[in-house]
Amino acid sequence: MTSRDIKELLLYGESIHLECKECRSEVPKSVWETYSAFANTRGGIVLLGVYEDLNEPDLRKRFSIKGVADAAKITGDFWNTINSDKTNVNILKDENVFTVDVDGKDVVVIDIPPADYRQRPVYINGNPVKGTFKRTYEGDYHCNEGEVRAMVRDANEQGCDGLLIEDYTMDDIDMPSLQAYRNEFAVRNPVHPFNRFDDKEFLKSLGGYAVDRKHKQEGLTLAGLFMFGKGLSIRERFDNIRMDYIDKTHLAEGQRWSDRLTYDGTWENNLYNFFHKIVGKLTADLQRPFVMNGIARENDTPVFRAIREAVTNMIIHADYMITGVLRVEKFDNHFYFSNPGSLRIPVEKIYEGNHTAARNPRLQDMFRMIGFGENIGSGFPTILDACRQELWRKPDLKEFSDLRTVDLKIWMVSLMPPEITSEMKSLYGKAYNHLSGIEKQVMATALLEEEVGNSDMQTLLEKNPIEVGNILNQLVEKRLLIPYGKGRWTMYQPNKHFLEETAQVTVQETAQVTAQVNDAHSAVHQVINADSVQVTAQVTAQEKSIRILHQEKLIIAYCKEPRTLKDIASYLKYKNTRWLRETYITPLLGKKLWMTSPDKPRSSNQRYTSIPPKE
Repeated sequence: MTSRDIKELLLYGESIHLECKECRSEVPKSVWETYSAFANTRGGIVLLGVYEDLNEPDLRKRFSIKGVADAAKITGDFWNTINSDKTNVNILKDENVFTVDVDGKDVVVIDIPPADYRQRPVYINGNPVKGTFKRTYEGDYHCNEGEVRAMVRDANEQGCDGLLIEDYTMDDIDMPSLQAYRNEFAVRNPVHPFNRFDDKEFLKSLGGYAVDRKHKQEGLTLAGLFMFGKGLSIRERFDNIRMDYIDKTHLAEGQRWSDRLTYDGTWENNLYNFFHKIVGKLTADLQRPFVMNGIARENDTPVFRAIREAVTNMIIHADYMITGVLRVEKFDNHFYFSNPGSLRIPVEKIYEGNHTAARNPRLQDMFRMIGFGENIGSGFPTILDACRQELWRKPDLKEFSDLRTVDLKIWMVSLMPPEITSEMKSLYGKAYNHLSGIEKQVMATALLEEEVGNSDMQTLLEKNPIEVGNILNQLVEKRLLIPYGKGRWTMYQPNKHFLEETAQVTVQETAQVTAQVNDAHSAVHQVINADSVQVTAQVTAQEKSIRILHQEKLIIAYCKEPRTLKDIASYLKYKNTRWLRETYITPLLGKKLWMTSPDKPRSSNQRYTSIPPKE
């Protein structure tokens, strides 16, 4: 990492992976909380000797390089402490801690990787309950006892679904479900010795029934109960978990869904039945090409296999010990899968394939024995391959640590669908022709999903946070994307008023900006080793002020008739009304915009007008 890398990281890096600490002669005590938080989440970089002003909305002004007084002492103290009993495990290597000279000042860099799931929880001060932290957009926060217990469960190599559920016996099994499974098993494995076993022995061989000889107990395991249990028995023991399927395709106006599968008393709510019912619904209207395999017709396709793998993965990776929903939704342009829990391995490793760490290995075996999730570590690559063959955009796999869910979207649209390309040309005119291929991908994603973030685009573009930050910033400078939120919360929306704003730029304003840009570029040539980031910031600030000016003009013209905040947001196509109020509405109040109910500024009936009130 070089001085320029650090400057770019401060300018574009996503703050959920970056922590800056002002430090002169001692290692800040808060470093250890951040070490635990980064290790227990997705990793991150700590910069010692950099001050961050979280109240500064402009990223270019937020960070100040202060430097440390004695880098050798700081790094020595850090290593001495991390190798003591301050932390329960040191996951760092020598190359993870180093010093970089930034404009003559020493900055100590600590690059913290995510801990292996078998090492978690990573905690401090010898107390896993009080000393375990995780990283969110709000910073480092204490994990509660439930989150710590979840990490401890995940660290168990034997998985979480072998738990013997006391007082639950074969009487709690839905026999039609078990018999249907056994029929599938026999067709798939006609000479397998398990076929000769009675039902209890069969379940025991699959890990669905256990005997605890030490305590002289026996009964269903978590896997056995969830896979084949009666719905009532499952809900009695695990009322924290629900299963839900919603079809949102071909909806008429005002219609919430066209089909739904939930607890309605018409089916036994176990995983085996849920799997087969929703796979059938998900694939019911997918095309089945006519392909011959010898003399038999081959009905299976890569897309069918991808859908089955997605459902299987959702089930075998879910955490059934926390409150949550196995949720599957079908849309006109994508499939959505969500399960409670977290990822045991980093998301980039999952995209690579050949990496697996099923939270529920017994459930995984049960599905594998009937042909689903057959090859270990190949589930997600199967999904990726199907999307490539269909020329669909890469599926989105995301972990939401604050919500404790893992979500997957499989898109049935191409990377550059014709309708999105057409929309971009319509919205951006000639500017579209000057976009690079990567910029077009980002804009297409922003239009498709209505907003994008740095982390979302890292996976899609296969680039690091700095590279993605550069691309997003360039699109903001071109006024094609509009950022909202600040710091760790920054997201980007497509500017759907681009042509309208551009058309309203006066000749005088254009000349002014051109002159300022030319002056800035001249400065680059005149000043040796000029800081290009600072020059770019000056130019961007001018362009940003003009964009704000024209947005204000649109608001003033629109509010000749009283409008609510939601009306204005809808007109400008902004989703974040709070950001809209802070950025545009509040600065105009009392000058060019007035409230219809000034005594109740936060009233839901509040409207804004550009017609001054009569004295």
